[in-house]
Amino acid sequence: MGFFDKLKKGLTKTRESITEKIEKLVIGYADIDDDLLDELEEILIMADVGVNTTERLMEAVRKGIKKKEINGPEDLKPFLQKEISELLTKESNEINMAKSGPTVFLVIGVNGVGKTTTIGKLSAYYKSQGKSVMLAAADTFRAAAIDQLEIWGERTDAKVIRHEENSDPAAVAYDAVKAAVARNVDVLLIDTAGRLQTKSNLMEELKKINRVIQREIPDAPHETLLVLDATTGQNAISQAKLFTEAAPISGIVLTKLDGTAKGGVVIGIKAELSMPVKWIGVGEGMEDLRPFIADDFAKALFEG
Repeated sequence: MGFFDKLKKGLTKTRESITEKIEKLVIGYADIDDDLLDELEEILIMADVGVNTTERLMEAVRKGIKKKEINGPEDLKPFLQKEISELLTKESNEINMAKSGPTVFLVIGVNGVGKTTTIGKLSAYYKSQGKSVMLAAADTFRAAAIDQLEIWGERTDAKVIRHEENSDPAAVAYDAVKAAVARNVDVLLIDTAGRLQTKSNLMEELKKINRVIQREIPDAPHETLLVLDATTGQNAISQAKLFTEAAPISGIVLTKLDGTAKGGVVIGIKAELSMPVKWIGVGEGMEDLRPFIADDFAKALFEG
């Protein structure tokens, strides 16, 4: 099964909560009226698209009706597919790779979202592209995170840089960057702690990690990726807002899209945070994390 087919399968629950409900809705109406629009708005909100994003889409629908781009209920679904696809492609979803030397990914997010697993899958992806990969266990506060990263290193044949539990995360990042440069590694993936006790602690820790990385590679990290769990719906957007205050995030990795009806959160993240979704996960397998392609997402969501 190709990744697009997996994406379609993974979006089944989300498609049921958005597209199929829209299809059922328009069958019951001969013309577009306020009742139809109210029900459409409710469908979008219930699918975790988010209140603000739903309002934005509904405004576009009303404009589309005025401009005669929407002439009947049957035009609503293709119109929304086009709007959502355009919304998701507004800014580039491309991965920023270093022109020379190691490309450094700093991976952040709360515990439990699949951060360490995401790093393992990113390692597998880049190894499949013929690149050399190194992993850095800078989540030093959980022995399990360090051990888990070691397992992924073995699975994907990637060297792991680690210190003892509770050691300084920035020291791990520093050693990893030095080693990646010395060994001419293509991709360095740095795991970080997912603690959110206080925003100021998190901010200071991430700033320190960034400083030590930039001492060796001035334009790194090339990507600071925030991992979010799609099954948490609107809570994922709240987490993202908190992290954007703590670190300059370049993109989102959205995991567990296959197990939820809340995939509409992809649209909400993009619209409310103006932040590109760069990777999506639609399964447990090593190959089930892939770069996000907005048109494919909209197509899989609406055409099924």
